[in-house]
Amino acid sequence: MHRSVSNEVGTKANNERLEFLGDSILGAVCATLLYQSFMEKPEGELAKIKAVVVSEDILSGIALGIGIDKMLLLGKGEEMSGGRAKKAILADAMEAVIGAFYLDSGYKPAFDFVSRCIQPEIDKVTGANYHKDYKSILQEICQQQYHCYPEYVMVKRTGPEHDRVFWMDVRIGETVYGTGSGRNKKSAEQEAAKVAYGKLMVD
Repeated sequence: MHRSVSNEVGTKANNERLEFLGDSILGAVCATLLYQSFMEKPEGELAKIKAVVVSEDILSGIALGIGIDKMLLLGKGEEMSGGRAKKAILADAMEAVIGAFYLDSGYKPAFDFVSRCIQPEIDKVTGANYHKDYKSILQEICQQQYHCYPEYVMVKRTGPEHDRVFWMDVRIGETVYGTGSGRNKKSAEQEAAKVAYGKLMVD
């Protein structure tokens, strides 16, 4: 599930190959479900929805939901530092479980298992009432589609000290994709990310 496991427990075995396989199975299942459910959406929009659904945040939540955190084999240092709650470790472990399921049972049972796990997440992400953390979503899209991170730049601040408004741009590469304002930098970044997400979804 994590490189430190093999280093600390003194074995060469680790789950990186299973993670690689599970990631591919997960991607195929998610792509199939999106393709079948949203016939009207173009490829680019489906890819951006998929990037969110298979993100570390969502996979780690699924892993917690099915109790993977209780089955992790962790080294002492990782255990002491709260490794069972770390999103990256949980998400990797979820991918490894999917890979192992596929090897053990074949594609159809693995497809059914993954579908049960991620269909509710697809429904949430595509639902009208979904509360979106646009910064996290934008980061996932940028990593998977553009292989970079969005950059936030403060362009101005207005108002007196007790009533400040911050204005932030979000850039992907050299292009500004959105500008947002807020009472603090974080809320302004969230607004900028929301604007950028809206633009990306119609590109």
